[in-house]
Amino acid sequence: MAQVRVTRKERFNAAHRLHNPDKSDAWNRETFGKCNSANFHGHNYTLEVTVVGEPSPDTGYVIDLAELKSIMHERVIDIVDHSNLNLDVPFLDGVMPSTENFAVAIWQQLEGHITGGRLASVRLIETDKNSVEYCGE
Repeated sequence: MAQVRVTRKERFNAAHRLHNPDKSDAWNRETFGKCNSANFHGHNYTLEVTVVGEPSPDTGYVIDLAELKSIMHERVIDIVDHSNLNLDVPFLDGVMPSTENFAVAIWQQLEGHITGGRLASVRLIETDKNSVEYCGE
């Protein structure tokens, strides 16, 4: 049967600070620039989650997009929206909230909760020019 990829897109807003406590303040400022602001900074993120599988003979769906939306909100969006990624998000506790690490953490939040297909990728768009895609590798 045909393997089809289905993608759901959601948006959220969050703040973070890139800072390695094992390095000096000078190193952090030089390495992370404005992203190291002690007052944090925010992004209007876009999250794209792709599920792959065979369409159901009963529905024609790989996954019901309303169900995927619900999973994304319950496991990620409702937790991170309008939050400080460094301080407020339990699944990022102790993790440098770079976009790369954040995408991996989102995958971990979703993995095992997708029904009707398998999680294929998590794409996290931080700005119009910067995005990260993680495929569970």
